[in-house]
Amino acid sequence: RYAGKKAIVMKNFDEGIAEKPYGCAMIAGIERYPRKVTKNMSKAKLHKRSKIKSFVRVYNHNHLMPTRYTVGDITLDKVTPKDLKDPMKRKKAKFQAKQKFEE
Repeated sequence: RYAGKKAIVMKNFDEGIAEKPYGCAMIAGIERYPRKVTKNMSKAKLHKRSKIKSFVRVYNHNHLMPTRYTVGDITLDKVTPKDLKDPMKRKKAKFQAKQKFEE
């Protein structure tokens, strides 16, 4: 589902967490990228095509392939893996990630 998508590591859990007793990381990434725009498109169409969709997941270290080592000031404040189980908290975390990526 998220193969090949760009993501950043928000928190690293080398010792694992309660549900996953192996090394894993909480990542946030872009699920749907903005589409191409041209200068003859209207502002409304430009706005629609510029939207992104984000995701926040906990992944096994073996399933991640690092490409860069440092990222600027992008962090999700006070989000834990248990928050991702609750639909409202997960939606809030995805919205925060989307806001950070759009900046």
